[in-house]
Order: sequence, then structure tokens, then C-alpha cells
Amino acid sequence: MEIHIRPAKFDDAQLLARIFVYAIGQATAVSYLGETYEAVLTDICQSVGTQYSYRNALVAECEGQSVGAIIGYDGAELHTLRAGTFSVIRRYKRVSEIPEDETAAGEFYIDSIGVLPDFRGAGVGRRLLQAMCSQAADCGHQRVGLLVDLENPDAERLYRSLGFECENMQTFFGHRMKHLVWRSGKKQ
Repeated sequence: MEIHIRPAKFDDAQLLARIFVYAIGQATAVSYLGETYEAVLTDICQSVGTQYSYRNALVAECEGQSVGAIIGYDGAELHTLRAGTFSVIRRYKRVSEIPEDETAAGEFYIDSIGVLPDFRGAGVGRRLLQAMCSQAADCGHQRVGLLVDLENPDAERLYRSLGFECENMQTFFGHRMKHLVWRSGKKQ
């Protein structure tokens, strides 16, 4: 199966929203964003200046079908992008709890990655990660970080096979996570 990676477009917002829900789980999406979470997330993904904007994403296509996506951004922009994200959320719902910082300056952060169920295990996630790490390195980033839930050993194995190493433990949205880092120049 041939996998093509391309920059996301405005019209990919529903796919990006779906990928984000894969990353945080539907129960978390509903509890944090309410029953209309799909509409809220799609709006966020269509908006410029948010964490999950289509401008921060790559999409994987197989046989002309969009089958997966990855979202990442410069960690130095977290607070600016988060302000944009919450600006959109507040149009739908009152939000008082702001999550912990998941990244910081000096790191390109992979926020979300996901592959549609029928295409998992075919190398799509690996190709998305490689493309995003290459893009980050091409933009001058020497570190690419991500969080992986302790309850997701399959994802951790994939990340480690690409050269990501555990740097520390973090709590995010109430889950213990490993903060994994890939350094530019490492073999993917």
C-alpha cells in the first residue's frame, strides 16, 4: 500500500478532530467539551492560531483516501496557540480548567497522531511520525517531544523504534504519561 504524506488543508478539519479524539479518548472529549465536542473540535481545527489548526498538521493518504493525521507545533508557541484554542472553545462552552503545559520552548511538540482503524498496522503512523520529525528538523528543531499514556505500550514501542527516548514522567488530563523525545540527527 502506497502512503502519501501531505500538508493538511482546511477541508481536513473533521479528520483532524477525529484524530484528536483518538488521542484523548471520547470520554475526555465529552467531559471537557460537552456533547457537541465534534463541532467544537472541527471549529478549532479549521481555525488559524490554535493548537489543532490544519496549519499544524500533516495528513496520510492511501489510494486517494485520507487515513491518518499528525498535529505538531513549536513548544514555544504553546501559550499563544492554547489561547486561540480556548477562544474557540469559549464560544461553545464555559471552561475554567486549563490543562497542564505539555511542552515548552526548545521542543517541537507532537500533540496528536492517529490512524483510522481499517488502516492501522500498515505503517501509516510510522510514516506520519517520520514526516513530522523531518519537518521539525528542517525548521531547525533539534528536539521533538510527545506524551504517551502508560496504558498504551504499542504506541510507545512505535515511538521507541523511531529513536524516541523517555525523558521524564508527566501528568496530563489526569493520566500518568511518559514524555518521550527524539533528537535531530538520530536515525528513524
